[in-house]
Amino acid sequence: MFGFKKRDAVAQEAAARQVTLGDGQTYTVVRQIDCLGDSCPRPQLMTKKTISQVAPGEIIEVMVDNPSSMEALPPMCDEIGATHLETLKAERCWQVYIRKD
Repeated sequence: MFGFKKRDAVAQEAAARQVTLGDGQTYTVVRQIDCLGDSCPRPQLMTKKTISQVAPGEIIEVMVDNPSSMEALPPMCDEIGATHLETLKAERCWQVYIRKD
């Protein structure tokens, strides 16, 4: 319905990749969630779902272009058993990095 299922499946199966954050450490991102064009609460719901599917210590990347969604993700991490590592501003979105506790 609404074409989201196909996009969600592709985003969830993205290959693991390395990213270096502001603390100088390199992390392996195991899942990427593409929430471009989505507004609240979809990015939060997709983040919560993905965190429940990964192992403790694994990193996910949430791509959002909605300012209120970007601001809502870091405070939500405590509720879902995760840690906000960093939010980076990219050319057309924010990349929010979250580690499952």
